[in-house]
Amino acid sequence: MTYRLNPYLTFNGNAREAMEFYRSVLGGDLSIMTFGEVGTPDPGLQDKVMHAQLTAAGGNTLMGADCPPGMDFQPGNTMTVCLSGDTGDGLHELWQKLAEGATVTVPLEKQMWGDEFGQMVDRYGVQWMVNIGQPQ
Repeated sequence: MTYRLNPYLTFNGNAREAMEFYRSVLGGDLSIMTFGEVGTPDPGLQDKVMHAQLTAAGGNTLMGADCPPGMDFQPGNTMTVCLSGDTGDGLHELWQKLAEGATVTVPLEKQMWGDEFGQMVDRYGVQWMVNIGQPQ
């Protein structure tokens, strides 16, 4: 059996902006479906994102949506998006782009296990980890 795990992020009304930002950082193809496109009659929801999917390099997928009606938006620390690879995979550049407007909680630097590692909370409240493996 083969399957993939895909992070799904919930936003408080700014999903389109956030997903477009992630596309600018990660590249790839972004598709967005609004509540209005599926017939939601509420005029306040017409342009809100019901589902967005960013398919980036290597088939990596990041999904997201605006918090739907009837659900409370509860930002928290129960989910982190992790980018990992080796030196030369462009992760230093991704770190720099994600860090714009972010709160860096662990600076990207060499750790005791030998890799470079850093953590941040981006401008949308999403937690990110970046781990860059070093040549052996």
